[in-house]
Amino acid sequence: MTYLALALLLVVLIHQGCFHFHVEAGDGFIRTRGVHFLLNGSPYYANGFNAYWLMYTASDPSQRPKVSAAFREAASHGLTVARTWAFSDGGYRPLQYSPGSYNEQMFKGLDFVVAEARSYGIKLILSFANNYDSFGGKKQYVNWARSRGQYLSSDDDFFRHPVVKGYYKNHIKTVLYRYNSFTGIRFKDDPTIMAWELMNEPRCTSDPSGRTIQAWIAEMASFVKSIDRNHLLEAGLEGFYGPSTPQRNSLNLGLKIGTDFIANNRIPEIDFATVHAYPDQWLSSSNDQNQLSFLNNWLDTHIQDAQNSLRKPILIAEFGKSWKYPGFSTYQRDLLFNTVYYKIYSSAKRGGAAAGGLFWQLLTEGMDNFHDGYEIMLGQPSSTANVIAQQAHKLYQIRKIFLRMRNVERWKRARAARARRVHWRGGNGGKRIGN
Repeated sequence: MTYLALALLLVVLIHQGCFHFHVEAGDGFIRTRGVHFLLNGSPYYANGFNAYWLMYTASDPSQRPKVSAAFREAASHGLTVARTWAFSDGGYRPLQYSPGSYNEQMFKGLDFVVAEARSYGIKLILSFANNYDSFGGKKQYVNWARSRGQYLSSDDDFFRHPVVKGYYKNHIKTVLYRYNSFTGIRFKDDPTIMAWELMNEPRCTSDPSGRTIQAWIAEMASFVKSIDRNHLLEAGLEGFYGPSTPQRNSLNLGLKIGTDFIANNRIPEIDFATVHAYPDQWLSSSNDQNQLSFLNNWLDTHIQDAQNSLRKPILIAEFGKSWKYPGFSTYQRDLLFNTVYYKIYSSAKRGGAAAGGLFWQLLTEGMDNFHDGYEIMLGQPSSTANVIAQQAHKLYQIRKIFLRMRNVERWKRARAARARRVHWRGGNGGKRIGN
C-alpha cells in the first residue's frame, strides 16, 4: 500500500469514528483508549523485541556495553519496545536473595537497563515473576514459604497461599518504589516503562477451571494499580482459551493450563491483552505449512476477540522460530515473521486492536551462552533483520500520518478559539464588560 493510499484510508477511518484524536499534555506515558495505545494523545505501535537477559548482564558493569549495543542496534532498526525480566529469585546472582532481601548490584543492573533504554527512546515492559523454574519462578517462592514452616502441596500454591502472595506483593512494591541510581526517578514514575507484567506465562494446571488464576490476576492487578496508576498492566498470558469461551477451546491444542484469555483480560485493571505464538514448539510434529495455517488462525481469532469482546489493545508479546528444530530455514523464519507483522499492520491501518509485536529474542555479539535457537542478531546483516526494519517503517508511517492529522486538529481548534474571541470582542464593541 502506498503512503498516499494509506493516508486516504486513515482519513476515511477517522471520519467513520475508528480513531479519536485527543489532545493532551505530553507526559510520555503510554495510555490506552479503546483498542489503541496512545503516546501523548496519538496512536502508538509497539514494535519490538524480548531480551530477558538485560538486567542479569547489566549487573556486571564490564558487560554493560552489550546492553547498550542491543538498544543501539534495536533503535537503528526502528524498534521501540523491549520486554525483559524484573525478577531473579534465589539461586546464582539473584535479584532477590530471599523474601524482602535484595542484591543491590543486580538492582543497579536493572537501573542501568531503564536508564539506557530511556537514552535510546525505547519503552520497557517489565515482568515481575516467572511461571517456570528459570531465574527462580513460582517454585522458588513456594520453597521459601516451605523453608519457613508453611505446608504447600504444589508449586501452584503460589497463586493461592497467603504467605506466598505476601512475598510476591512485597516484590512488586519493592520494584515500583525503586529509586533508579542512574536517573533518580522512581520506577513507578518513569515513563520509560510502558507496562508491568504480572508473570511470564502464568499457568495453574492443578485448576483447569481457571478460577485460581482469575482470582490471582484480579487481586494482584488491583494491588499494582493501588500503587501505580501511571503505567499500563498486563497479565503475561500466552493466549490459551478457557471455560468462558468453550467454542474457542479447539485452538488450545489439548492444553489445559488454567488460564482463560477472555475472562482474564476482562479484569478492569488489565489494560491490554497479550498472546504468544510458537507453532514450531506447539506443533513440532507438523510441517511448516500446517504450522503457518495454525498461526494465521491463532492470530486472527485473538485479534478479533480483542477487538470485539475485550475492546482492548492486543500485543503479540512473543513469537519466533528456532533453528534447532529439524527442517529449519531462514526463509521459513522470515515467512513466520512476515505473517505476524502482516496481521499487525493490516489491523493497525484499519484502526484495529493489534497494537504491536515483540519477537523472541534479541542478542548481540559475544553472547553465545544465551543462544536458544530463536536469537536474532541485528548487528549482523540478514533477511530477517530486513523484515523487522520494514515492519518498523510501515508502523512509523501510520503514526506519522496521525501526528500530522493531530497537528491539523490542533490548528482547527486554535482557529476556532481565535474566531470566538474575535466574535466576543466585536459583539461588545471591543469594550470590557463590568466595572
